[in-house]
Amino acid sequence: MQVNPSIFKAYDIRGIHPTDLNEDVAYLIGRAFVTFVGAETVILGRDMRISGPTMFDAVKRGITDQGADVADIGMVSTDQYYFACSELGLPGMMVTASHNPKEYSGFKMVRKMPYLLSGDEGIQDLRKLVESENFPTPTRKGTVKSYDFKEQFVQKVLSLVDVSAFKNLKVIADTGNGMVGPILSEIYNRLPITFEGMYLDPDGTLPNHGLDPLQPENRAELQARVKAEGFDIGFLFDGDGDRFFAIDDRGEFISGDFLTAILGEYLLEKYPNSKILYDVRASWAVPDLIKQKGGTPLMERVGHAFIKQRMASEDAVFAGEVTGHYYFKDFFYADSGIVPSLYLMEMLSKRNVKMSDVLQELEAKYFISGEINSRVADVPATLKAIAGRYSDAKIERMDGVSVGYDSWHFNVRGSNTEPLIRLNLESIASPEEMAAKRDEVLAIIRS
Repeated sequence: MQVNPSIFKAYDIRGIHPTDLNEDVAYLIGRAFVTFVGAETVILGRDMRISGPTMFDAVKRGITDQGADVADIGMVSTDQYYFACSELGLPGMMVTASHNPKEYSGFKMVRKMPYLLSGDEGIQDLRKLVESENFPTPTRKGTVKSYDFKEQFVQKVLSLVDVSAFKNLKVIADTGNGMVGPILSEIYNRLPITFEGMYLDPDGTLPNHGLDPLQPENRAELQARVKAEGFDIGFLFDGDGDRFFAIDDRGEFISGDFLTAILGEYLLEKYPNSKILYDVRASWAVPDLIKQKGGTPLMERVGHAFIKQRMASEDAVFAGEVTGHYYFKDFFYADSGIVPSLYLMEMLSKRNVKMSDVLQELEAKYFISGEINSRVADVPATLKAIAGRYSDAKIERMDGVSVGYDSWHFNVRGSNTEPLIRLNLESIASPEEMAAKRDEVLAIIRS
């Protein structure tokens, strides 16, 4: 079948429905998945998108027509889906386009937890099978059985923290009409906190705002409410709940760098002398705090396929990516939005501090640009020019180009899907140096 090859991404399958990715393609992807992973049973879940029911039915038909059974877990958040794959020890498919706009559809595919299919590991094989439609003839038609793991999931995530240590924090969470609202309410209503929710009902029309909290307009209302109404902390989740973000008691957005450092340091109190992973874009705050706490910081390239594999091989207790993905050994090396929110509430309760107090120590020392995207004509040529310009620095090429000097450093890398260069830069000298060096590097990128 002729299919748009661009839907087969680095970590998942994603495209606009129905132009790039429709029910006919979904059916073939179901058949291809069974064929590629040799599955006898496939866990199948979905998010709340308008196209979800028909895409779910199409991929379910593909799976059963190819002779595998379906364990139908219904409409769930991504961490509930990962939990089901882990509990049953089975491969899985989730119909979701994560934080993309509402017209998108897609699939996240687990081979066996914690290993997901990626561009290097399986997604391009699926593409070839879909294009050729060269499937082996099945010996039977698969069956469908429904499962509900809600209560087991709630018990699992609550077991990771000491609920009796929680103080009566005033907490507000915005789930943006994505998949997290129902399960979040179920969990938070069992905690001794004062909880208020925003847009908790899953609604694929997205009547309130978009699904990506990294876009400032999608978090503005929550930030204003935290500050105006005196909440201790605010939480945000992306559309399918694998990414997590937080707002401090001042109404300020907390960078993923600082959250990785704070969560890493806290988990080292629970698991002393452990290994913790962080991605190449992160602030020096991350390795600094981990070393100060007696842990071993390990840098890894961007992307959950790489992070999960390295975590499992290194037996790391935690990993964080600056874009809001947080992974936990105690949660099958998977990323979850709910688990880090519980750890933060536990930390604030036990230490009896404000989130802003924790952050101000970091903000006084580490001056970060945040991720800045620039469209370029030729990504490899631009990366080469940057490496040449800063050839006197310490240069690493784990993922893109990382350039390091004594008081400042940066990473530039190409997007997996667009002709973009992503810049993350930091100074530990001053905000002025950060701004000057940021502008200097951007001038080279955009010249």
